[in-house]
Amino acid sequence: MTTPRTADHPIDRQFLDRWSPRAFTGEALPAETLLTLLEAARWAPSAFNSQPWRFVYAHRDTPAWGPVFDTLSATNQGWARQAGALVVVLSSTHWTPPGKDAPEPLRSHAFDAGAAWGYLALQARLAGWDAHAMGGFDRERARQSLGLPETLEPQAVVAIGRRGDKSVLPDALQAREAPNGRRPLAGSIFEGRVGPAASGG
Repeated sequence: MTTPRTADHPIDRQFLDRWSPRAFTGEALPAETLLTLLEAARWAPSAFNSQPWRFVYAHRDTPAWGPVFDTLSATNQGWARQAGALVVVLSSTHWTPPGKDAPEPLRSHAFDAGAAWGYLALQARLAGWDAHAMGGFDRERARQSLGLPETLEPQAVVAIGRRGDKSVLPDALQAREAPNGRRPLAGSIFEGRVGPAASGG
């Protein structure tokens, strides 16, 4: 299903058709499909090819689900319970450069993990599924319940599922269950030097 979104300049339709629904059917996500999505994420670009992304995944109705699901805010739990799987996106804050013996801070870890999430989201849509990344989760609880070392930073939890009818959502969320637009490209790009609008919302 395509969306009514339009681009300011020609781009592939997949970028317009991908959005982040909350209404899922509750259908189980096949293990091989999830591995395909994570495989796409693996091929994202990263500084020095450091590949700082890490993923903790949990299929619904498995022992792994509870520790991940319980980190979500109450609002996100209300709709994400119908997802087929949850994926915690982590980034490694340190790496060991070639020829070095000790890890060093990696300033681009969050940026690079974001690229991996983008690849996962696009692959999900191509496979007939949808992915919705959430910042509303308890990072400290995730750190404890998932056994994360200090060098792994939780960035987001991603719900993956088959898109369902918005009637399964609370009224407040039903009103928001549609693809968002974007500010015009001219509001985000600057030639040579940023303008006054660069720091705006």
